[in-house]
Amino acid sequence: MRTRPGPTTRMRIREITGSVTTDRRDDLATEEPLEIRLTAPDGARKTVAITMRTPGHDFELAAGFLHGEGLVRPGEIAAIAYCTDEDLPPEARYNTVTVRLRVPIPDLPALDRHFLTSSACGVCGSASLDALRDRCAPIPQGTLRLTPEILYGLPDALRQAQGVFGKTGGLHAAGLFSATGRMAGLREDVGRHNAVDKLVGWAALAERLPLAEHVLMVSGRTSYEIMQKALAAGIPAVCAVSAPSSLAVDVARDFGMTLVGFLRGERCNVYAGQERIQT
Repeated sequence: MRTRPGPTTRMRIREITGSVTTDRRDDLATEEPLEIRLTAPDGARKTVAITMRTPGHDFELAAGFLHGEGLVRPGEIAAIAYCTDEDLPPEARYNTVTVRLRVPIPDLPALDRHFLTSSACGVCGSASLDALRDRCAPIPQGTLRLTPEILYGLPDALRQAQGVFGKTGGLHAAGLFSATGRMAGLREDVGRHNAVDKLVGWAALAERLPLAEHVLMVSGRTSYEIMQKALAAGIPAVCAVSAPSSLAVDVARDFGMTLVGFLRGERCNVYAGQERIQT
């Protein structure tokens, strides 16, 4: 039987430097599919998503994805386990997660998409925002306040905590920080959306939602999906080392969130929610 896949995969490569050729081993970020299935008390079963991910924290990924998409609330999850169905090939068992529910499988249009998750939502921006308004309320103003000095320290703190990135150079990260810059949690994945799902899933399963006093720091750019997941988790502020998309800014402004981009060195751009940043 195939062993459980890990976050890194070692392969033989050929390195060329100038005129010198060297054969050596290299660690790569593992990328494999994860199928997320739901089962209900009446025995009903449905696959809701297949996502390409880095193995590790798979149960958190499933819980975070379901919460972020508005499909399942954390309290509705009875258990999460790798699938052991006899009809499943042995090599796929650690790539299939079954989420056992306490309630019937929800009858939502999103379930009928049976989608391979990606950066494309498949609908226009206004339709995406309208759907988000139907299930998410704006973020309250709250008490979270951030100083530029705290913001400037987040990218380095995120990078220093990325253990797998240090070995492979090929992973995105999502980190959760307090207003004082203390890291509360970090997750890595080949997909930036998966990294956020893993982090939100960790908080959901630990009954720590909503994350009203925290800021989310992500590597790369900020997309609509990342803002959607942060909103569903009640996170009031999102920061990134790169640019946001236009729809990400629309979400931040429509739902009272703070959005910071190009956070590098001692500079950044604030696209929404300036009132939470004390200058």
